[in-house]
Parts: sequence; structure tokens; C-alpha cells
Amino acid sequence: MYTLYYSPGSASMVVHLALLELGVPFRLEKLDLERDEQHGAEYLKLNPRGQVPTLVIDGRPYFESAALLMILAERHPEARLAPPAGSALRPDWYQWIVFFASALGPVYRQWFYPSDLGFAAHPPALHEALREKIEGAWSLVDAHLAAGGPYLLARVLGRGPAGAHVHALVAQHAEAVTEWPALRRYADLMRSRPSWAKLYEVEGLTEWRA
Repeated sequence: MYTLYYSPGSASMVVHLALLELGVPFRLEKLDLERDEQHGAEYLKLNPRGQVPTLVIDGRPYFESAALLMILAERHPEARLAPPAGSALRPDWYQWIVFFASALGPVYRQWFYPSDLGFAAHPPALHEALREKIEGAWSLVDAHLAAGGPYLLARVLGRGPAGAHVHALVAQHAEAVTEWPALRRYADLMRSRPSWAKLYEVEGLTEWRA
């Protein structure tokens, strides 16, 4: 049994999606970010960063979405959330997980939370710089997909979810990537999966529809 601390439509989506793909028992603990529940004293004992997600595994809490994906993939190799260890595609999987976690995750957070940078609203120059970083990262992914897609890990995707969740940011921000044709196709393919429909039902989401 896993316990996932989450907030609907947030970065916790990727871990929730992975748990649904695995089909393993898990319990959800919802945090209301508007009420600042992520900074409550009890939650900070689990996740000192005061963010979601946190996944409790065997009684011990872990955080960071990319790390949680890697942990789940290694604990459940039969589910093919990742290419098999030692395979030629395993390094590619690591590469893209880290890319989304480092090149897009932090920049999106700064985009949505200007207070992290000390501003009530972004100054125009900073707003433009963040936009360029986000668009540059998506352009790189789009070029990769256009050259070898339709999936990031094309040679394994057709046989299971192995590459479908390299990072759900692609689908999570599907509305933001529609101007890139290869990315749009990839997001649509991921959003057509049954786990995506279940995620929307459970989290009560209305955006990024399939």
C-alpha cells in the first residue's frame, strides 16, 4: 500500500498517473494548496519542502516527482513504466526524466509562482525570459518527437506504458503545447490512455481534456 499526498492538477499528477498504471493499492491524501495545507506542521514532517507530491512507501515518505517515478519503476519492473534495466533505452529514459524535472519543472513553478522569486507579479523582462526558456525546452522535445516519434521512447511504447509517463508534464500542459505539432500528437496519445480518464475522474479535473 502506498499513500500519495497530492493536489488536483498539480505536479503530483505524474505520480498519481503512474500508480494508476501500476494497478497497485494506494491511498490518496488531498492537500488544499489554496489553504496552505502543504505548509502545515504535520505535512512538513513528511516533506520539508512544503510541496506535492509526497509518496509514503513502506512507512517512509519520499518526494520529488522524477525520483518517485524512478522508485516506482524499479519496484514494479513487470509494469514496464521504464525500459528494462540494462537495456539500450534505459539511459534515454533517465535522460528525459531528468530533462523534464530540471529544464521544465522549476521554470514552470517560477512562471506560476512569481512569489518564489520575490515578486507579486513578474516584471516584463523576467516574464519574457521565463517564456523563452519554456518554449525553448518544448521546441527541443518537439524536434526529438518529430524525428523519431510519435513517442519519446518509440521502440518500447507500443507494448505498454514504458515511455508513456517519461513525464506527465507533456500531457499535464497539453493546452500549452498545441502549437508544436509533434508535441500535440504525443499529448493526445497520452491523454487517450484509460489511466488518464481515471485520473481526471478521481481528481475532478476539467482542463487538458482528451
